[in-house]
Amino acid sequence: MTRRTGRVERLNPPSPLWGSNGITFGPDGRLYAAQFLAGRITAVDTVTGETEEVVPPDGPVRSPDDLAFGADGSLYIADLVPGRVWRRTPDGTFTLVSDEVRVPNGITCVGDRLFVNEMRPDGRLLELFPDGGEPESPAAPRVLTGGLALGNAMQRGPDGHLYYPHMVTGQVWRIAPDGGAPELVAEDLPEPVAVRFDLAGVLLVLSRGQAGLVTRIDLHSGARSVTASGLPGLDNAAFDAENRMFVSSFASGGITELHPDGRTRELLPRGPVGPYGVTVDLAGTVHAADHYRLATPAHRPAGAADDDAAHALRPFAHGVTADAAGLHVTSQYGEVRSHGHGGTRVRARGLRRPTGIAARADGVLLIAETDAGRVLALHEDDTTTVLAQGLDRPVDVAVDAAGRAYVSEERRGALLRLDDGHPVTLADGLDAPQGLAVLGDELFTVESGARRLLAVSLGTGELRVEAEDLAVGPPRPTDADDPPALFTHGMPGLPRAFAGLAASPDGSLLLSANAEGTVLRLTPRAATPSPERPLREQDTP
Repeated sequence: MTRRTGRVERLNPPSPLWGSNGITFGPDGRLYAAQFLAGRITAVDTVTGETEEVVPPDGPVRSPDDLAFGADGSLYIADLVPGRVWRRTPDGTFTLVSDEVRVPNGITCVGDRLFVNEMRPDGRLLELFPDGGEPESPAAPRVLTGGLALGNAMQRGPDGHLYYPHMVTGQVWRIAPDGGAPELVAEDLPEPVAVRFDLAGVLLVLSRGQAGLVTRIDLHSGARSVTASGLPGLDNAAFDAENRMFVSSFASGGITELHPDGRTRELLPRGPVGPYGVTVDLAGTVHAADHYRLATPAHRPAGAADDDAAHALRPFAHGVTADAAGLHVTSQYGEVRSHGHGGTRVRARGLRRPTGIAARADGVLLIAETDAGRVLALHEDDTTTVLAQGLDRPVDVAVDAAGRAYVSEERRGALLRLDDGHPVTLADGLDAPQGLAVLGDELFTVESGARRLLAVSLGTGELRVEAEDLAVGPPRPTDADDPPALFTHGMPGLPRAFAGLAASPDGSLLLSANAEGTVLRLTPRAATPSPERPLREQDTP
């Protein structure tokens, strides 16, 4: 084995947060931000921007989505995917409050009382009892009401009622903390994701769409005003002692101060929440699949199309490839979509966690159907044929100039060539190979377990280390054998880490460094470097 390290450069700065979900101010005056995808909670000084990780990704909390502080300074955490609610005392001790809440999300405290709602159809709003509850039913949740159409961030209003959104029906409701009949407060709201009150008692409703809408509602007169923040994927908001509003984004992270007139101040910059698959189109534009969106360069090359229809993606993008027809994207929750100038087209549904995707010259798409152990060919008429099966977790595919297909088997640690459907081993004994790309007469792969980029000569089989100490791997420990956590209403679990790789026409390689939230350009010594371009987030509507 030989070693040759070329030039490595970042196309965007590392992400300070892997998405930002629930946010709330703590007793210490800092803003606490949950990161659902990273399994961590970070405290942010809103004056200096300094951050401290207060709940690491290797603890009991798996996917924190919303946060609330109790009267005694304890932090309560809605752990969405496993369906748990945690209490973290001021000394850092964790106790499980409940594992009886399905898809817990919105969480709030009223004095020393704790309330949580469920982000699912016909969800419930519950009171939990961290200190034991009533003697006849210790720690049993008390149901205030059901029928929530995907609950989310809620808060006590100035009238003492709990206000909460129905994301599906576009409504805000309220209910007394001691129960009773829920009352409709407002409707015709676009995908309300969070209900918040400022210090003057004005109701603010955040919408999770592309425009970043915030609706202000006067509870006395019913008067409304709407501000378009331009911050896609709003998730939550919190007000400091000076009534300044800070907002989070599930789609691109960061923390932003939002003024009533729509002006913004970036406290922590946004960035990728992955990224996963990566590709470069015929105009030289880089696209990174980033779970909720695509990320693309801020400055498009000369001749790049201005049509942004290709970015109207559904969530959960995992693999991406480009050809003359446009962009083709896999969702690890079973879909393949093509995005071109003619719009968006669903090509396949019901696949078992498709990951890597590659385009052949004849327009056929090759797809690594990871959990089915297969490689599929998706034809232009949307029919599929099986190219190979019985594989051990295939995660990426690549095609050479002659149309031959290559596959990475993550679990077995092997690279394969498919000869008429028969897999031929090119290399094995590797540590979790993922992304694949063909450049000239070499096959490159991201050996994610060893954090290396490897090259295999397609002529001699010689193996070479092209780059080492790469920032690849998930931002939190995961068991890669866990099945995808899918809810019956289509909400996602946690995405499986995937470090994508793509060959650029200029002879460089593009790699998703998902351990730091960047895309890397790796230029072999013989190739001419191309200019570094920062990434711009392009979120899904």
